[in-house]
Amino acid sequence: MQEKILGDNIIEVESIDKTFPNGVRALHNFSTKVRRSEVLVIIGPSGSGKSTFLRCLNGLEEIDGGSIVIDGIPLDDNKKHRLEIRKEVGMVFQLFNLFPHLTVLENVNLAQRLVRKKSKKGATETSMTLLRKVGIPEKADAFPNHLSGGQQQRVAIARALAGNPSIILADEPTGALDTQVGKDIMQLFVDLNAKEGITVIIITHDPKIALQCKRSVNMKDGTLVED
Repeated sequence: MQEKILGDNIIEVESIDKTFPNGVRALHNFSTKVRRSEVLVIIGPSGSGKSTFLRCLNGLEEIDGGSIVIDGIPLDDNKKHRLEIRKEVGMVFQLFNLFPHLTVLENVNLAQRLVRKKSKKGATETSMTLLRKVGIPEKADAFPNHLSGGQQQRVAIARALAGNPSIILADEPTGALDTQVGKDIMQLFVDLNAKEGITVIIITHDPKIALQCKRSVNMKDGTLVED
């Protein structure tokens, strides 16, 4: 079996466009590259196309033109390519998207059981390791509504890591949190990057968040205005 050759850029986006059926043009001739093991913040006002871009990266939204390549794999109509890319990419949402009727441990276990077909014991061992990484192993048996916003976001990050992705996409991960908790969550992403080498892309509208990272890209009206 031929060994996969790893390039410097883990994501390459070239001249992508996206217009929604209602006529709103979310992305226009947008290009950027993300280096392997980089933490990138994409910043811009509401409606600038940030979240649409993130959703295009893992195929949740279809692009109208241009190209996206994730770790050497083109995001195209090939189902095998899309499956490989989704294994590479973990997603963290602003509103956590945890299942309220499941415990923290069950939330982190779920995809491992359903997608990876892990045993309950194997999934639980992985989940507890991840909950320790994000700093809340003692909350394993708690339900989401018994957690603070910051704790829920830590669970969401653990869940995103459960698939052992090489890339984490975080859509406004601090938007629903107060300032200090938001800083703590950002620091968690930075620490995960430093310790695990995970590439992290974070969407935000808050310029202060960008100060915690080395590189930021500014978007406006679906285009890149500053890198």
